[in-house]
Amino acid sequence: MCLAVPGKVIDIAEQDGTRMATVDFGGVLKEVCLEYLPDLRVGEYAIVHVGFALQRLDEESALQTLELFAQLGMLQEEFGDPWELAAQAGGAPWPFTDDPEDVPQEAAQQ
Repeated sequence: MCLAVPGKVIDIAEQDGTRMATVDFGGVLKEVCLEYLPDLRVGEYAIVHVGFALQRLDEESALQTLELFAQLGMLQEEFGDPWELAAQAGGAPWPFTDDPEDVPQEAAQQ
């Protein structure tokens, strides 16, 4: 699933003639294109979809949305390591281990 996720602009730079930002999505940093919001500034929040900042958002709304997404596990789904997510879905420990003490009970019984 691709979500439109609020994030906080950490820094802004021009890359190959395109205004780009490093954006913090609840602890996950991603590069985002700012061409649709040319006046967005460091410290402001924006809703980001598929790598593009689409709409400015106030801090309170952004933080509430990030908290809700985190509670629902949607941030991990959106930004998590796909290998880790697959391992967890299959009941395997992450990171993988040969130590039987580290294997969840459900996986050890299979």
